[in-house]
Amino acid sequence: MAEPNEIKHQLKTRHVSMIAMGGSIGTGLFLTSGASVSQAGPLGAILAYLAIGVMVFFLMTSLGEMATFAPTSGSFSEYGNRFVDPAFGFALGWNYWFNWAITLAVDTVTVGLVAQFWLPQVPSWIFSAIALTLIFLINLFSVKTFGETEFWLSLIKVVTICFFLFIGVLAIFGIIHSNTDVMRNLNVGNHGLVGGWGGVLSVFVVAGFSFQGTELIGITAGEAKDPSQSVPKAIHSVFWRILLFYIGAIFVISALVYYQDPRLMSAADSGNVLMSPFTIVFKNAGIAFAASLMNAVILTSVLSAANSGTYASTRTLYSLAQKGQAPKIFAKLTKNGVPLASLLLTMAVGLVAFTSEMKGGNVIYGWLVSASGLTGFLAWMGIAISHLRFRKAYVAQGHDVDNLVYKAKLFPFGPILALVLCAVVVLFQDPEAFAHFDWAKIAVTYLSVPIFVIPYLGYKFTKKTKIIPLSEVDLSDLDEK
Repeated sequence: MAEPNEIKHQLKTRHVSMIAMGGSIGTGLFLTSGASVSQAGPLGAILAYLAIGVMVFFLMTSLGEMATFAPTSGSFSEYGNRFVDPAFGFALGWNYWFNWAITLAVDTVTVGLVAQFWLPQVPSWIFSAIALTLIFLINLFSVKTFGETEFWLSLIKVVTICFFLFIGVLAIFGIIHSNTDVMRNLNVGNHGLVGGWGGVLSVFVVAGFSFQGTELIGITAGEAKDPSQSVPKAIHSVFWRILLFYIGAIFVISALVYYQDPRLMSAADSGNVLMSPFTIVFKNAGIAFAASLMNAVILTSVLSAANSGTYASTRTLYSLAQKGQAPKIFAKLTKNGVPLASLLLTMAVGLVAFTSEMKGGNVIYGWLVSASGLTGFLAWMGIAISHLRFRKAYVAQGHDVDNLVYKAKLFPFGPILALVLCAVVVLFQDPEAFAHFDWAKIAVTYLSVPIFVIPYLGYKFTKKTKIIPLSEVDLSDLDEK
């Protein structure tokens, strides 16, 4: 049983599973999936999401192997500290905190805009303020409150996708009246491939952003009741469900909406729920309240992402403080096991959302969003590197891999694939900027890279850290099992 000044282990298996699932199902599926079909065609979009989905599965198994060995709320920043280099863990942790803290600000703005669908006369900042207050209270009470809230928010999204797939299948087979030429829609371009492999690569970026959030499994392990059981179960169940949802949804959209339908692109560009591919399919099936239904689901998705992001940020900052890589005040817990100072700092970043409505504030806001753009992919690369080092150190120190609580699949193929695909996604973030030597766009797009590199080098030189030799990697948890 946890002491009053310790993190509480109150997350059940269903919480861990839904947190990971909810973290990766959001506006990326409900809005930008249509743009993916428009850019790459049905087959191209499916191939891109399948490739990224497989990569994410390997990343989750890598994280699962480390998380079941050493459960911690700091997750991969802690693993970077222990298995690679303290400077690596420092940069990884602060970047991940920054990523989710800015995501909170972005989602807070989005809540205001989405809520105006029903009440356009009410200023958006009022809805944003309500959302920020609600998220603060949910995360303030206890991790159990957070887990239960996230479970139900995620369940709403899952039910909606299942309903969408059900209606879609009925429409494809003509059970629901539809004049759609399904075979024509699926066979566009070169048998469903539009724009060649360049089109597929362009969708890699969108797919990569859509799947971000699955790594939350690693952070929840530190507060799970039984991580050795809940984490492996969550990894396998979540992966197959997410893959089914994404691939299934893209197939339904491709079959029922022509890839050149202008509404597919405008949903991603404007965030217009009326143009969501889900809304289009529902309306074509005769569901009159489709727009209101999808707006409510998108609102739920945004709140869920903000809620999960706040949790991830506070726990990452808490872990950094425990290691002396952040002020000690951020490691102090309430009697409910919540790092209050970490939560308050994260919420303070969330307040940046309100600067977007001030004169000149939108410039600051835009730079912060750009600065966090690639941090998710940097985190994934950090997981892969940490796992490669962990497994090599484990073997180098004479331990049998078969004794691990959970063993990642197809090592070292998984983490190497993740490193390669993440590098591809980063390089293709904005290839046109490089083609035209547009240094201003390059600086904005890739701002998160120096924001990672500078803290890494700064910590390395000031603390004189080094890459830890495999024989000296800390595997002390073995003695506790």
